[in-house]
Amino acid sequence: MALDAVFRDQWGRVLATLIGILGDIELAEDAAAEAFAIAAERWPGDGEPANPAGWLVRTARNRAIDQLRRQQVLAGKTTLLARDLEAGPQPPEALMDDAATIPDERLELIFTCCHPALALEAQVALTLRALGGLSTDEIALAFLVPSETMSKRLTRAKHKIRDAGIPFAVPPDHQLPDRLAAVLAVVYLIFNQGWGGGRVDLAAEAIHLGRALVGLMPDEPDVLALLALMLLHDARRAARTDADGELVPLDDQDRTLWDTRQIDEGRALLQRAMTRRRTGPYLLQAAIADLHLHEPRDWRQIAALYQTLAQQTGSPIVEMNRAIAVAEIDGPEAGLAILDRLDLDHYRYFHSTRADLLRRAGRHSEARHAYRRALDLAQTEPEQRFLAGRLAETTPSVPSQPGCAST
Repeated sequence: MALDAVFRDQWGRVLATLIGILGDIELAEDAAAEAFAIAAERWPGDGEPANPAGWLVRTARNRAIDQLRRQQVLAGKTTLLARDLEAGPQPPEALMDDAATIPDERLELIFTCCHPALALEAQVALTLRALGGLSTDEIALAFLVPSETMSKRLTRAKHKIRDAGIPFAVPPDHQLPDRLAAVLAVVYLIFNQGWGGGRVDLAAEAIHLGRALVGLMPDEPDVLALLALMLLHDARRAARTDADGELVPLDDQDRTLWDTRQIDEGRALLQRAMTRRRTGPYLLQAAIADLHLHEPRDWRQIAALYQTLAQQTGSPIVEMNRAIAVAEIDGPEAGLAILDRLDLDHYRYFHSTRADLLRRAGRHSEARHAYRRALDLAQTEPEQRFLAGRLAETTPSVPSQPGCAST
């Protein structure tokens, strides 16, 4: 396996293991980065070890001990390493021969990154850094802030974890439902930032994190449903834009470009989640995403699922999506009646949805105003071009003046 693939697959596990050993995120992160750098130098000539994760953990642990000694603070830190040091140095083969000797502590790490004591933005950034292995520059780009600003935010978050004594552990059973909800919300936020913002890499990172969570919690229906939801959406990625980079509405997409294997995987996960007999918001959204892939679409069932989801979440955005389904059943005015009750002026998709229904209802002047508002809020160039095109369609052409030749 190429080192970049090992990095993608093993970074989170290696880092989590090191944090469990060292008790310090920054020290573990530095040691892990150094171990991967050493691997980049040695593996091309020596060959990849039988257990890459074990080799990386062993190398990183030794580098961390060396660093502590160099900083002359070993006396204050060795309590974290006492058992290993008292047992004497172990040959690398002790960890390299058996992958089972490497504890998988990624679950502890993601709950640490998503601790409620941290701001949501810090939770997202730390999760991308610690579990996804994204660089500070990449995370800064996702948040549209300078790299130095993001570096400071990440450092503050790590220090808060250290200074507040936030435990590196899975929460106790009575806290798990609320804490898991926060973890899933962070992963879904990362996916939406990638999906809605045109950042395919972020959407892929969210799916990568979702797969890790399913591996760690294979019987948790919300985890299964979230991964199913992301896969079903992402399966249409290649068809969402045309060769010129223009957005293609779902009804006009080339279905031969959809990733059928990913759709099958998403549907299988959805079925596994449904057998757990707990209908949470991610399961409902995954079921809706699946229905949107069928032709013709069952709008009544979609509207009913959105209504259930709205009752669970109280989300005006869910109500907005229900309005789209209702408009397909009872006409655009019925959908507009729902939209007019919502306070979503800050949300770009609210205005584009309302504009489309106004256009279909023949209310072109109002539609133009709504398209302009959506255009003001649009974040990506394909989205801006699409909305500009719709705005032009609703703008009446200026008639030629009598007696003037048209040019």
